[in-house]
Amino acid sequence: MTNINYYNDRVCLNVLAGCLENARDIYKAAEGHVEVGVLTASYPDVETCVEDMAKYMEVLEGNLSVGLGGGNPAQWRAVADVAKTIKANHFNQVFSAVGWTRANVGNDESHINALVSPTGTPGKVKISTGPLSKDCADPATVSVDTAITMIKEMGGNSLKFFPMGGLKVRDELKAVAEACAREDFCLEPTGGIDLDNFEEIMRIIIDAGVKRIIPHVYSSIIDKSTGCTKIECVEQLLNMVKTLV
Repeated sequence: MTNINYYNDRVCLNVLAGCLENARDIYKAAEGHVEVGVLTASYPDVETCVEDMAKYMEVLEGNLSVGLGGGNPAQWRAVADVAKTIKANHFNQVFSAVGWTRANVGNDESHINALVSPTGTPGKVKISTGPLSKDCADPATVSVDTAITMIKEMGGNSLKFFPMGGLKVRDELKAVAEACAREDFCLEPTGGIDLDNFEEIMRIIIDAGVKRIIPHVYSSIIDKSTGCTKIECVEQLLNMVKTLV
């Protein structure tokens, strides 16, 4: 069990912060039921990233989500190296680097997800999501149940399903959710989620019986002029979560 503050023990939001003040406002608006994302890709090096993330850790009471940056597999090492110093509640990682990250964070409490991708076939996911394997001519695809079992072996806590393109992979999402329910595993739907499709996506997952869900809602609720997540959108999302669960 990790320290993530799920609403009603079911759902915790995941949104991006554009700055420290934005992170503070997000945390307040979500009533603490949020992991606030800061991307390693936004920093020139790990040292600078660690220095800044320490400030976010204080403001967010540890509820920081250490991100790759648009699922960029090239950032896997940065996330893993940050874990040596920053003991955040939540880490985003490509499938093949979960074990490395768990070893670096050095605890069982931090939540680490494993990025797997749609394949076009419900019930199957692509696990070759690392910087080298992502471009293999013969991608590694396995059943969702097998992927979950391997994630557990590596010390991961959830399956991050990305990129979804909103509801474009509805049938695959349903199959992934059903597998997570069978395996009593957390699911993190990611990619193309907005205020219009949020409830439908969440309903698919909830109806499948998934116990814990961490939906990532990113670019659709960011103010393009400031780079900050809109606080009124966070409030809307929390209200929808309260209605759903």
